[in-house]
Amino acid sequence: MFEVIIHNKQEDKYYAPAVLDDAKIEWVISGAPGKFTFAIHKDEKINFSEGDVVQVKAGDTPIFYGFIFAKSRDKDSSIRVTAYDQLRYLKNKESWLYKGLTATQVIRRLAEYFQLKTGELEDTKFVIAKKVEDNATLFDIIQYALDVTLVNTKELYVLYDDFGKLTLGKPDKMVVPILIDNETAENFAYESSIDRDTYNLIKLVVEDKDAQGEGKRKEYYAPMSPDDFAKSKEKDQWGVLQYFEKLQKDVQNPQERANQMLAFYNVVRRKLSIQQAAGDVRVRAGSMIYVKLRLGDVELAQKMLVTKVTHTFANQTHFMDLTLKGGVINDQ
Repeated sequence: MFEVIIHNKQEDKYYAPAVLDDAKIEWVISGAPGKFTFAIHKDEKINFSEGDVVQVKAGDTPIFYGFIFAKSRDKDSSIRVTAYDQLRYLKNKESWLYKGLTATQVIRRLAEYFQLKTGELEDTKFVIAKKVEDNATLFDIIQYALDVTLVNTKELYVLYDDFGKLTLGKPDKMVVPILIDNETAENFAYESSIDRDTYNLIKLVVEDKDAQGEGKRKEYYAPMSPDDFAKSKEKDQWGVLQYFEKLQKDVQNPQERANQMLAFYNVVRRKLSIQQAAGDVRVRAGSMIYVKLRLGDVELAQKMLVTKVTHTFANQTHFMDLTLKGGVINDQ
């Protein structure tokens, strides 16, 4: 069903151990590396250590390429191994001021500096005028650039590790032609809520010494000022749910940012996860798949974005747990 290959870099030896049940590959769409966990029987002929390479393949199809970060043993003489793909190194922190770069250029420069391998990086085109990053993870630096690009271009880009190479692409070019419905999914969990990340009033503040008044700052609102909002009917259903943020002075288009944030946050949050769907190794975080489900107050029949997937290989079977986003399903 799948094969694991371990490369001992110091001795330049390759091993293909028999993997015990319950091996898992996990991918999320942002902020975390790909993760592969597996167990093997202790064997004196197999020698590997932290930092060695792990490859996972299904026939000729490459699935995962990463590095061993942790090993643990138990009394049953098995060794549990945790490996992460190259995105693990995006947890490194850095301080950086850059001007006039696209998100693609930001990724490429960070990859060059930290000696990370890159594959195809799609051109995001939008130029970020200036950004100061202080003691930020590379994940956060890159995510800011991608978020600003999304706000200004309405284009979503996904950064992932494609078998050992940092790759940047669009989900609409990562469609996997499979259908998730009531027959192919063992179960699903659906939740609707306004208890997290729902706001109907946005207030952004930019420090500005040239601004009038004692506060020396400019304020930007959406859909209106707090005083006007308190008198409006727009608060009647949910009450006042205000989002507040201080922005750096060099942030581009703060009013447009407030408008975009209102459009994003002023909704009921709906979350959908699928349990034990038939596995397909082509599905990763950032993929698009077809979904047709009845959820009670919502009926889905559309392509949806995979924001998280866990592939499990156990008892000669392969299934996957999915978190999905798209349309009215807007939480992850």
